[in-house]
Amino acid sequence: MQSNETNKNLKRARSGSFEADTDTDMPAGTDSSVVVVGDGDGDGDGDDCLCCFDVEEIVQYPLPGYAAAPLSISFSPDDALIAYLYSPDSTLSRKVFGFDVASCKHELVFSPPDGGIDETNISPEEQLRRERLRERWLGVTRYEWVKSCSTTKRIMVPLPAGIYIHDLSSSKTELKLPRGSLSPIIEPHLSPDGTMVAYVQDKELHVLNLSTGQTKQLTFGAEGNYLSHGLAEYIALEEMDRKSGYWWSPDSKYIAFTRVDSSQVPPFRIMHHGKSSVGSDAWEDHAYPFAGALNVKVRLGVVSSSGGPVVWMDLFCGDESDGDEEYLARVNWMPRNALSAQVLNRSHTRLKLLKFDIKTGRRNILLLEENEVWINLHDCFTPLDKAIPGGFVWSSEKTGYRHLYLHDMYGACLGPITDGEWIVEQIAGVNETAKLVYFTGTMDGDLGSNLYCTRLIPDKTQKLKAPKRLTHGKGKHAVVLDHQMQKFVDVHDSLDSPPRVYLCSLQDGSLLNPVYEPPPIIPRFERLQLMPPEIIQVSAKDGSVLYGVLYKPDAKRFGPPPYKTCISVYGGPGIQIVSDSWANSVDMRAQYLRSKGILVLKLDNRGTIRRGLTFESCLKYNMGQVDAEDQHTGAEWLIKQGLSKAGRIGVYGWSYGGYLSAILLAKFPDTFRFAVSGAPVSSWDGYDTFYTEKYMGLPSENPEGYEESSVMHHVGNMKGKLLLVHGMIDENVHFRHTARLVNAIIAASKPYELLVFPDGRHMPRRLRDRIYMEERIIEFIERNF
Repeated sequence: MQSNETNKNLKRARSGSFEADTDTDMPAGTDSSVVVVGDGDGDGDGDDCLCCFDVEEIVQYPLPGYAAAPLSISFSPDDALIAYLYSPDSTLSRKVFGFDVASCKHELVFSPPDGGIDETNISPEEQLRRERLRERWLGVTRYEWVKSCSTTKRIMVPLPAGIYIHDLSSSKTELKLPRGSLSPIIEPHLSPDGTMVAYVQDKELHVLNLSTGQTKQLTFGAEGNYLSHGLAEYIALEEMDRKSGYWWSPDSKYIAFTRVDSSQVPPFRIMHHGKSSVGSDAWEDHAYPFAGALNVKVRLGVVSSSGGPVVWMDLFCGDESDGDEEYLARVNWMPRNALSAQVLNRSHTRLKLLKFDIKTGRRNILLLEENEVWINLHDCFTPLDKAIPGGFVWSSEKTGYRHLYLHDMYGACLGPITDGEWIVEQIAGVNETAKLVYFTGTMDGDLGSNLYCTRLIPDKTQKLKAPKRLTHGKGKHAVVLDHQMQKFVDVHDSLDSPPRVYLCSLQDGSLLNPVYEPPPIIPRFERLQLMPPEIIQVSAKDGSVLYGVLYKPDAKRFGPPPYKTCISVYGGPGIQIVSDSWANSVDMRAQYLRSKGILVLKLDNRGTIRRGLTFESCLKYNMGQVDAEDQHTGAEWLIKQGLSKAGRIGVYGWSYGGYLSAILLAKFPDTFRFAVSGAPVSSWDGYDTFYTEKYMGLPSENPEGYEESSVMHHVGNMKGKLLLVHGMIDENVHFRHTARLVNAIIAASKPYELLVFPDGRHMPRRLRDRIYMEERIIEFIERNF
């Protein structure tokens, strides 16, 4: 229900959002007030009141301020060009553009000859990968630089028609590998030396030699729907944020890959009830491991990129009765072709960092991480070659906050690199020569993100020095460092400013050149007279500070409070909804409701991320309890402030938010008048192993917790109105959840309303479906106040 980080999706988007997370900020001294809004008197002086806009505006993508913002930013191998995905017509369809660092000029680099990706020309396998990645963009969705000793700049672009290589100097585009008539080309990646492309087809790993055009199959033996090579399994994609099933060695001579065997996972069949046909194309089967059941078996092998026998590493994930090595979480190559893997136990309390000899498959344990709460996976593992030969940088939450630590070649910890009551999010880069590490984190506030620099090898005789902040301006920064460690791209946004992109010095963070600046007025934002929400703080019952954003109706138009109120809820682990980010300013449903005189609150309860492990771990064995309690505390705060009235508050949410919406209606019937529950997990025994067991344990070991956390256990208390919304071919939160909940509601003789989308997955994609859904949801909300 949980990526270059600049365009990381709000993954774990059980929140239902497919919008790209550009999470970004601006240099100090720059005016962030770029949006003109009104204040209510209609005199044209910029103070006109909020108007009510059409429901269709809620579902239009891209959102205001995101239409022209660059995505997938990267430096060319020589750092002379900054490439990015951009839509000249401000639609979802993107092309590859470039920014010349010397001349500061932008140019079109690559335009897909066939229009690129749309929702109709991709295979079922690719459609499901887009669901896992929460990907909405069209046209070109990714590209890679071809690294070689040549001065020629080339990129590889995978499209539905096949794999293209584009030469920037000659503007020549060549279709190197056309797609076959039957099976798609999945997950193509260039070799580090730029001479080959690896890809998966028919569930086997292949390579394409770019010079000769010859292809070679490297793995064999894939069978039916249960055995594959080189593909990430469902759990890896959906829950572990591991998107790949194979990895090139640094010297391009080898490829490590996974062998996934799902034969011990009974297929879960999803029927396409909306189709007119009744044959085999009217259903789909998924190897979906339910909580408490068996997982897929995963092995790790290494094969020469020129072909030959496979060497299997001494690792059998999902194949041990004690669950000590259940999940293959991460795979990384280290210097001199050593292979490492992070392996997690089933209860998420023990993580092993293993190092393999790829000639023999033998292994040794470099590091053992243990935590009685749980271990959160990360991408901070960074092998070192010069500063500490064979050593590595690692991140751990052993102090309660994620920080960086230096380890030697044997795995021994040499000491902390960072510390304090804040978290490190990602390592942006390591300069081994200068012995500096660059990272993003929350040292300057929980609701923002900044780039920092600190010493890679701290002086053991001195107290750790505070890291140096390199980004400026409030809000969130996502960064991309150049290869020479001289410059970085800063993508920055805040509640007051849509994404903007700057080229900055890595020495002191100073502005070198603007790469992209939004217009001084965002036409759609101004036309709809939107206003950024207000950040608030609420005290939880244990004294914890809870952050919220408040969308208040205009008092000049709607009078003083109390107002009709909706709480927009997600509340699940792995996501922070409330932040100083433009995404909250363009929450179009919240803005629409505010324009109708309805107050909206979004609150991050205990259990959400970026606040430290103690705050996050309140959710352990407490799903539907501490999170629901905090959301109710938010409602009580509104009542005490005189902004709302008990019994005049509704709640809506999607996925985990849909679950919480329904359980809030049942647990607090005198506070909440209605709930819109989208794609809810009605009972955690019906969700997947990795996510559910991390927070709730095994069903056999925590039966009371599973029962108490089930919505069905509480429906007898419901007094208010409930609207259930669900896609019938949702392969993430199955429609079965809603069906089981409906049975419980009927047994309790409670009323409900149901809105289904026969062709919808975890979130409707078709425009007409999204418009229809919003119309029905808004009508339900207005009718039930």
